[in-house]
Amino acid sequence: MDIAGEVHGPEITGGATPEVRRVLLVWDAPNLDMGLGAILGGRPTAAYRPRFDALGRWLLARTAELSVGSTYRVEPEATVFTNIANGTADVVRPWVEALRNVGYAVFAKPKIDEDSDVDADMLAHIERRSRGAGLAGIMVASADGQAFREPLEELAARGIPVQVLGFREHASWAVTSDTLEFIDLEDIPGVFREPLPRVSLDSLPDEGAWLQPFRPLTALLTSRPSQGVA
Repeated sequence: MDIAGEVHGPEITGGATPEVRRVLLVWDAPNLDMGLGAILGGRPTAAYRPRFDALGRWLLARTAELSVGSTYRVEPEATVFTNIANGTADVVRPWVEALRNVGYAVFAKPKIDEDSDVDADMLAHIERRSRGAGLAGIMVASADGQAFREPLEELAARGIPVQVLGFREHASWAVTSDTLEFIDLEDIPGVFREPLPRVSLDSLPDEGAWLQPFRPLTALLTSRPSQGVA
């Protein structure tokens, strides 16, 4: 992966520290928020917000599993990547501080325009962490196959265990992949307090179901022409 620019995450400090292989979790907050909103048909209530403490415990268990037999020290590292829209800092701040208190790093970027997403920042972070002793495993929580499919398949081809976390309705590229393992977020114990009200085209109720838009129609005013629907 040839990535211009880097996201410099937390560093290991101290004296003579042995090389560390990381089990890396990267959470694409804008993408997953959109996917969860589409499932729920609106903003999630407390019952439907992901529990990052449960996800953290799952990451710790996965790290312990991948560390068996390793000659390197294996450590978990989790980062949430998010955009901060103008005027929302006070609303988002408690969530960011709660994440940091649990043990997650947060990469926050101002949402200035359509091109202010965090895809390149996530890819740069993954590239940087794959250097040196490298990765013992990686989990990317996102449905963005355009951004992540090729880089993650390259890592898998190098023998690194790769898992894609997300919602099966929105990540068919990972669900059907021969090289990537897909895990539905709802299958991770405790991540959601209540079952999500999920509807798919493969399991519609007899009376039919409403499928909510992924984003408001007004987004067409700022989207690129190539994003049209035939």
